[in-house]
Amino acid sequence: MLLILNCLQGSYDSQGKRKQKWQNTGLSIRGNKRKADELLKQRIAEMEISLTTEKEKVKDMMFSEFMSSWLAMIKSSILITTYGGYQYFIEKRINPYFDEKKKTLRSITTRDLQEYYNTILSSGSKWNTASKHHAVIRKALDYAVKMDYIEYNPAIKIEIPKRQKYVAEHYDRDELQALFEAVKGDLIEVPVILSAFYGLRRSEALGLKWSAVDFKEKTICIKHTVCRTRIDGKEVIVQKDTTKNKSSLRTLPLIPDIENLLLQTKKKQAENRRKCKNAYSKEYTDYICVDDLGVLLKPDFLSRHLQIILKKNNLKHIRYHDLRHSCASLLIANGVSLKEIQEWLGHSDYGTTANIYSHLEYSAKVNSANKIAEKLKLK
Repeated sequence: MLLILNCLQGSYDSQGKRKQKWQNTGLSIRGNKRKADELLKQRIAEMEISLTTEKEKVKDMMFSEFMSSWLAMIKSSILITTYGGYQYFIEKRINPYFDEKKKTLRSITTRDLQEYYNTILSSGSKWNTASKHHAVIRKALDYAVKMDYIEYNPAIKIEIPKRQKYVAEHYDRDELQALFEAVKGDLIEVPVILSAFYGLRRSEALGLKWSAVDFKEKTICIKHTVCRTRIDGKEVIVQKDTTKNKSSLRTLPLIPDIENLLLQTKKKQAENRRKCKNAYSKEYTDYICVDDLGVLLKPDFLSRHLQIILKKNNLKHIRYHDLRHSCASLLIANGVSLKEIQEWLGHSDYGTTANIYSHLEYSAKVNSANKIAEKLKLK
């Protein structure tokens, strides 16, 4: 006969679902119901004592130890890139700070957390950094509440300064043309031009595959990404057949200039494969953005190399991501609505697009006002 011990609080898996515990009583099914019931009560009482003791141990463990154990527990249930980000925050910033304060899980207060976020902001880090740290800590403490290690989550009452409206940097048409000339023939020519024309994120440009380009139907599908993270201090390049969010999965028209560029790139890769023979990498044959040996370009290389080219050609400093903003600014300047831009860039909601680019839309209206003022004059 088996007993199902599933009535104890705190018996959850990493997904927050209650776990059932089975135990063999050694009794036959017939004629032993009373003995089984008594045994069940005895086992439950023993487990309650054991769980209470375990909970007290967890409450008194160092906060840093709890954060590390929580991270290890959720590792298998989150994306590797998410895990890498959490690990960096916890091991490099959160744990050292609270270790120095000698804080246990039981002793953590809202004031402790507020002081920690204030320290992050006062060190020069931006709101976004403090917000990410807060999200990690709050999730861990939510789990602690669910497991009855603590009675309430002290992170709930935290006040982080409101995020300031972000004003994106961008290139105008002439600046982009100068950049295209500067990267002509360079390893990063293709991803730079793709990001400028289509407003692709760095991960989307590097993740673009030949199988996503339909030369017959004249379409290009954004559905693969390549990004980096750090696991245990080592850089890991992550190739995913997914995008940042559902809205980022999009099919766009294959612009004639881009089609010609891609056909030239395809021809060049075939020539490199023929010349290099066995030295040419067979691992990334479906990827568009590779070097002369067929090796996939790395995200950090792309960003660093862009800065080298900008400096060498005396071009205005921008981040790689600002190519995406430059695409949006050109669309707005030519009368494309923010709703259409949201779909072109693959933003998950209209608010994101409006928050970043509404100031550019107003600039376009001012330009329109100036033009009509030139045509109409009041005496």
